[in-house]
Amino acid sequence: MDKNLLIQLTVDFVKEKLRTDYSGHDWWHIWRVYNLACYIQKKEGGDLAIIQFAALMHDIADWKFNGGDETVGIGITEKWLLDNNCEVSIVKKVCAVINEISFKGAKTTSKLTSLESKIVQDADKLDAIGAIGIARTFAFGGVMERLIYDPSMRPIEHQTFQQYKNSKSTTINHFYEK
Repeated sequence: MDKNLLIQLTVDFVKEKLRTDYSGHDWWHIWRVYNLACYIQKKEGGDLAIIQFAALMHDIADWKFNGGDETVGIGITEKWLLDNNCEVSIVKKVCAVINEISFKGAKTTSKLTSLESKIVQDADKLDAIGAIGIARTFAFGGVMERLIYDPSMRPIEHQTFQQYKNSKSTTINHFYEK
């Protein structure tokens, strides 16, 4: 299949899937990450198609909304791309990027194995700063039923991804933790 057509089909798919997301992981977040990633790719290089697909699909089924299951988003991404005749080699690379870029806690480190992973992660992180990033953090906190602030709850420097997944912190603490 023509990659440009598949990109457009993926845009339409993601728009539809995330049209009712109120957590800050909505279509407009994806669109900003996509555009930032494409901009960075022009300066830094990397495989544009992998970057485009990964930026579009990176939050399609975030583990935070799937009972902690980290495989749901990868599964949806893989199925979508394969069902639409994307090359298997591209699908594997896109899924690897998505798997690598997810935030896993304050003191945990993710090994990024490709330039494409670095670019999409940087684009995602850029959307997490400034006024929009602050607004997204509070939207996410509300959806997750987190308190905005509680002085008795201290920020946690998560040592493992599992610790981060299981923590129930405040929204303000997330700024310190991240």
